[in-house]
Amino acid sequence: MKQTVTKAQCEERPVGDTPTTDEALLRRYRSFGDRRAFEELVRRYERELYNYLHRYLGDAAMAEDAFQATFLQLHIKCSQYDESRRVRPWLYTIATNQAIDAQRRNKRHRLVSLDQRNQRGSDDAGSLLELSASEDPGPKEQFEIEESRSLTRQAVAELPEMLRVAVNLIYYQGLKYREAAEVLSIPVGTVKSRLHTAIRRLAEAFGPRDNPDDD
Repeated sequence: MKQTVTKAQCEERPVGDTPTTDEALLRRYRSFGDRRAFEELVRRYERELYNYLHRYLGDAAMAEDAFQATFLQLHIKCSQYDESRRVRPWLYTIATNQAIDAQRRNKRHRLVSLDQRNQRGSDDAGSLLELSASEDPGPKEQFEIEESRSLTRQAVAELPEMLRVAVNLIYYQGLKYREAAEVLSIPVGTVKSRLHTAIRRLAEAFGPRDNPDDD
């Protein structure tokens, strides 16, 4: 005889039994106070959200504080979760708000690092400035690479905040346009417009420059 299992019974299963969606984990924590579900959400997003906050704030301690505050807010606001939304963009909305609050508390913006290596040791994907170098670059090539990265960091850090956030969400966190739009509470078309504006400004920053020493 085939046994039927209700949705509620499925969500009461231990986290480790079967792969569980973020949405199911959040429902389980909200409905049953399952700490393992909450801990699994933290585990899934620990590296991703911390890296995002670190780029946004440019400071490891501030990023750690904002990360902790993000999940504190998740705990506080889980009863307000709209089940029509996906958890990932909702978490990014909370994290972005926490980063903005952190900046306000410190009364100044931090430089944003866009060439950090992630904890797996590989370069960030989707770099705005694609750098080609040999596996073992010489001193001159290495200097040029570092100089280009420094210029990239400076150019992006000088973008207006609304453009910089769009660059971070799309290029470095890999969010889709609609997800970024949900995070920022703006239309998808506005996200695209901001991203195109950011790219244009970066292209201008890296455009040809007259060098008075080249005579």
